Amino acid sequence: MSTWIRVARYQLTALPGYLGLVLSWVLVFLASLVRAAASAPPRPGEAIHYFVSIICVFFLLAGAQGPARQLPFALALGVSRRSFYAGTALFAGAIAAVAALGVTVLQLIERATGGWGLNLHYFRVPYLLAGPWYLTWLTSFAGLTLMLAWGMWFATIYRRWNLPGLLAFIAAQALALLAIYWAHHWHGWLVSFVVGTLTIGGLTGLLAALALALLAGGYATMRRITV
Repeated sequence: MSTWIRVARYQLTALPGYLGLVLSWVLVFLASLVRAAASAPPRPGEAIHYFVSIICVFFLLAGAQGPARQLPFALALGVSRRSFYAGTALFAGAIAAVAALGVTVLQLIERATGGWGLNLHYFRVPYLLAGPWYLTWLTSFAGLTLMLAWGMWFATIYRRWNLPGLLAFIAAQALALLAIYWAHHWHGWLVSFVVGTLTIGGLTGLLAALALALLAGGYATMRRITV
């Protein structure tokens, strides 16, 4: 465990990159607020949810930074692959927890100010971040951890099999998404199941399970990486 903590602290060397992503998102958010204030008055409750999507994309990119950039030097210092991955996952969980708290605070501010004084819904996403504050934090934490784990697996796939492996990995996921779309389109029971899951708040557990599955996949890939 002490090795994992040291690896997590080692990941702080990439902190400027994380801060740069956060600053970029903040600037985009502020620019959107200025634009909304200067444009025609929005309809009550107008939803602009792509900011949550931008956060997810940023975390996907951030997750790919650790294994992609810092693995060779960590191995040169004598850290095992398993310890490096576990420490990186620990750091990712801490980052996701802090970021989820930020999303929760922003949602509380949005509610208290009537949608930033403009009736906008940036962080009150239906079926995702529409519950009480603690559920918002848990869902955000699970979702952001999922994106970080996904990015870490992308990086480990690239480290092990280079570009051909990365393209095959992307193709496999694209085929899986097509299969899900086909099932969603043709089978009404799947739609009912998904809606029911979202309604009862089971989405948080689903996101957490997917995050654990991605972390396990990345761990299995990391064990055989050669640098």
